[in-house]
Amino acid sequence: MSIKYVVKDHVARVTIDRPDRMNAIDEASEAELIRIWESIEKDTNVRCVVVTGAGERAFCTGADMKQSGNKTGLEYWGHTRVGGFGGLSLRDTLDVPVVARVNGHALGGGMEMVLGCDIVVAAENATFGCPEPRVGRLALEGGIAQLPRRIPHVWAMGMLLTGRRISAAEALRFGLVNEVVPQAGLDAAVDKWVADILACAPLSVKAVKQMVRKGAQLSPQEAQMLKVPALIAALNSTDQDEGVQAFVEKRAPVWKGR
Repeated sequence: MSIKYVVKDHVARVTIDRPDRMNAIDEASEAELIRIWESIEKDTNVRCVVVTGAGERAFCTGADMKQSGNKTGLEYWGHTRVGGFGGLSLRDTLDVPVVARVNGHALGGGMEMVLGCDIVVAAENATFGCPEPRVGRLALEGGIAQLPRRIPHVWAMGMLLTGRRISAAEALRFGLVNEVVPQAGLDAAVDKWVADILACAPLSVKAVKQMVRKGAQLSPQEAQMLKVPALIAALNSTDQDEGVQAFVEKRAPVWKGR
């Protein structure tokens, strides 16, 4: 199987395992990724997701051109993808935090998958880019739609109009990643972020994601008043009682997710 999926201690780890193809995604891999995201959405045991690529060269270099190259640009664009590239780049139904462990090149659809994540930790050797125009295509699975919303206009257009790659250090300066570390320290850095997420009440984290997503196009006043289902569930949970009690008793809370 070209996608590895493991759930342990409330953390789902998704690995694109095609290192011989620079972790480029073919149709079978994409179908498996979509199935995994749908499974995670239904699994209340999962509180955090880490997505990465196998090896140290590439996170994901987008679509496997050996397979997709036999389609015209319009045919490729017209192919419906649930949730965008890899089922993740434009997904709006995944309420658990997704951490991108960027172990190498994140290009094309791989860059778009990074844009679909909440927290991004990159190795120093990682690069980022939307090179689609260099092969006569466009970054239609989230690159064009999301990049200018994430970073200043001139930086976004500098990437989109030239197809050039940027380094991990540049991506940090642009605000595309949270942390850059040596390759040898990548797992430890990711695990620290995961531990911090798991230290929070899972229903509160879920509510945060729902409110941020649904309030993105609203004024701050309107967004603050959103009454999304996850918010009601979090504030009406036994976990919120446990959180307050644990604080009073000066101990770590034991979250139940209910």
